[in-house]
Amino acid sequence: MVEDKLYADDIELDDGDSREMYEHYKLVAEKGQELLRVDKFLVEHISVSRNRIQQAAEAGCILVNGKPVKSNYRVKPRDVVSIVMDRPPYENEILPENIPLDVVYEDSELLVVNKPAGLVVHPGHGNYSGTLLNALAYRFRDDKNFDVTDPRLGLVHRIDKDTSGLLVIAKTPEAKTSLGKQFFDKTTSRKYVALVWGRMEESEGRIEGNIGRNPKDRLQMTVFPDGDQGKTAVTHYSTLEQLGYVSLVECRLETGRTHQIRVHMKYIGHTLFNDARYGGDEVLKGTTFAKYRQFVQNCFEACPRQALHAKTLGFTHPTTGERLFFDSELPDDMTRLIERWRTYVGSREMME
Repeated sequence: MVEDKLYADDIELDDGDSREMYEHYKLVAEKGQELLRVDKFLVEHISVSRNRIQQAAEAGCILVNGKPVKSNYRVKPRDVVSIVMDRPPYENEILPENIPLDVVYEDSELLVVNKPAGLVVHPGHGNYSGTLLNALAYRFRDDKNFDVTDPRLGLVHRIDKDTSGLLVIAKTPEAKTSLGKQFFDKTTSRKYVALVWGRMEESEGRIEGNIGRNPKDRLQMTVFPDGDQGKTAVTHYSTLEQLGYVSLVECRLETGRTHQIRVHMKYIGHTLFNDARYGGDEVLKGTTFAKYRQFVQNCFEACPRQALHAKTLGFTHPTTGERLFFDSELPDDMTRLIERWRTYVGSREMME
């Protein structure tokens, strides 16, 4: 029995890089199902090659009863077998749009882009144009080997619309499989820079707490500290600079869950500055003076989104085996924001 069930399931999602996996097919083994390798089982039920199924399994895209399996897993009666991908099924044609891309690296296998804040990665949820995929469709409009609707190519991971920073895109199926496996195995290297509310008590630390959908607000994620819900999540942070009522921090993801940095920092009492979804667009620290509140409002306007940037990205090249590492400058809006807080702190120190 095959069910074409199209919904999102948070499997490996980082703030970005939330590898949010979307279920494209769901198959339930019959009661009389004989033990059969999952790759052979899938080939019998859907139109796809066994080699592609094996590659998908290596990338963690074949699930049985909700858990990733290798291609030699033997399907049993009533097993639920799913095929998930890191993009939603496209309901509309993805039209090429001439959207400028900041490409920091490109070769025949992949390209790395520095995504600006405000650019949606995938079409969907009301954003059916003006996305990174539309920009890629335009960039590769004359390349017969690159089709943005082909799940074997394209984005390997994602970052939120209002998060800026580095993303890697695969140009070949082999690169997509290799890079996807690296993200799944957590062998990539990624660091983020964020401005958060409050003064950090420790210069560095480790945050651990399961992350899952907030049962009171499905648009939010939340921490389940008892570990009875959600999925394991670990974030490491270090304090880069104390700026009065806010702090500049660097975050390194040990796991990748939806909104992980945003949720974990709020969990320890340091909500990201101007993160509207999690309450960071309010004055959470500081004085009650009208002049200070106006200063904060001016800061919100200077950086009108959560102050989070995917600054570095490292991975192994799928063909050469070379370890590649990329670093990006903070975008102008975050730079302006940080400078305003530095000026504010400096003026206070002069008065004391």
